[in-house]
Amino acid sequence: MSESRMPDRAGQEELFSDSSSVGRLWPAGQTSLLSNDSNQHKTVRFGSLEAPHVTVTKQSLLPGVVVLTLATSMLLFRQPFASEFYALGLVAFLIAAQIFSPLELRRVEGAARLRQALMRQLLEWSCVVAVLVFLSLAFKLNHVFPRELLVCWFLSTPVALFLADTLSIPIAKRLAVDRPLGRRFVIIGANDVGLELARRTEQSGEFGKFFGFFDYRHPERLTHVASEQVTASCKAADFANFVRQNAIDRVYIALPMSTAARIQELLHELRDTTASIYFVPNLFAFDLVQARCVEINGMPAFSICDSPMQGMSALWKHALDLTLAAVALALLWPVFVAVMIAIKVSSPGPVLFKQRRYGLNGEEILVYKFRSMTVWEDGPVIAQATRQDRRITPVGAFLRRTSLDELPQILNVLEGKMSFVGPRPHAVAHNEEYRKLISGYMIRHKVRPGITGWAQVNGLRGETSTVEQMHARVQYDLDYLKNWSLGLDLRILLRTAWTVLRDPKAY
Repeated sequence: MSESRMPDRAGQEELFSDSSSVGRLWPAGQTSLLSNDSNQHKTVRFGSLEAPHVTVTKQSLLPGVVVLTLATSMLLFRQPFASEFYALGLVAFLIAAQIFSPLELRRVEGAARLRQALMRQLLEWSCVVAVLVFLSLAFKLNHVFPRELLVCWFLSTPVALFLADTLSIPIAKRLAVDRPLGRRFVIIGANDVGLELARRTEQSGEFGKFFGFFDYRHPERLTHVASEQVTASCKAADFANFVRQNAIDRVYIALPMSTAARIQELLHELRDTTASIYFVPNLFAFDLVQARCVEINGMPAFSICDSPMQGMSALWKHALDLTLAAVALALLWPVFVAVMIAIKVSSPGPVLFKQRRYGLNGEEILVYKFRSMTVWEDGPVIAQATRQDRRITPVGAFLRRTSLDELPQILNVLEGKMSFVGPRPHAVAHNEEYRKLISGYMIRHKVRPGITGWAQVNGLRGETSTVEQMHARVQYDLDYLKNWSLGLDLRILLRTAWTVLRDPKAY
């Protein structure tokens, strides 16, 4: 299938057509654009402020629950603790440690958090079980362990994992009690970022004693902060003196990046202390889409707008798509044949309708659908289907109402051009129209388009006759990008079936 890129990206291929041109950006023997040696050889490493025992607890508690549940199952079935069970426990622990998300030790309660944790743990444990079953079959070990014991272990572990997650709050409190009592910190900048940082450190409970805010501004401008918590109208020397006199361990600088001169002066004064210094930039001022901190060969960079499909996330989503596509084709091929015959008999024209749409990163793709109209437009102007549209054939009306016309897009999924869940692809003509009218419209193309999506299961399926309707659909698409997870994909798939059966907007 031939593809072409978006018009505004056409110049990129020329820009990077000669890779050797990159090397000519700086003289031979020079490894970066920065000729100053003091900058050229500096690197930034990514780490954590957690105490070692907290990190170990978060990483190993849930895998430890898996092993403990195995041991409990062995006791119930009166199995001796033989070497093969020790080996199984070790393998299960190592696999779970790689797949499981770290336990969230936050002092936050709520049913929504528990539901999300349950869905995530079910999915992750299913992956662990799949790997164990694969290894058992590959090495012909299925006869070594009693099947009843394994079934008991597989079914009881999610319950144990959920119970362990409910104990995360008392665990967090216990770890907070064990933290070093001498740890002290201050926040420089009594602004929105500083206040949010203070709230999150208090929520974590492991950062020590908070000694208050410092700020350059006059107290009258800081009415949103309690007077006993803030020292205002201070100079850099005042900060440094307070840090020395009170043995402050950590200083968090939450000043705006526009105050670079003051930050530099502050850093100079704090060099005469032993405090650790951290700069907390105000990234929350931007509209963040999958924000993360990344490393470029030792140089830090903040991702403000990025695709959620990076690394293992992309691998898991693609694996889910391929699995669902293979199962769907195996089960639905009779439906494919019946629909093709019905279309061919009922009206003249091709069975499959192909239309150019934008896919991942704005690349043009051909999207397949069963033809439901007497026309198959793919030009610069395309009229959307409306209620009682005369172009829709009788068979096509049934196909559109039941969404059977979308079935050929399973082939697009197998090609890697689409996903089962993602923003619905629009015709190229509609894209070119709406990208000029809706801010952030093209961001929805940072993931593969989907057969169904978050907007469609929230009542925005079918015709978008106004810009406001399309704007609402785009907002749901961006919300999907910001909050993507495999659990959310499964939730959308389940809701899609219900939506198809009762949605009056299907026509």
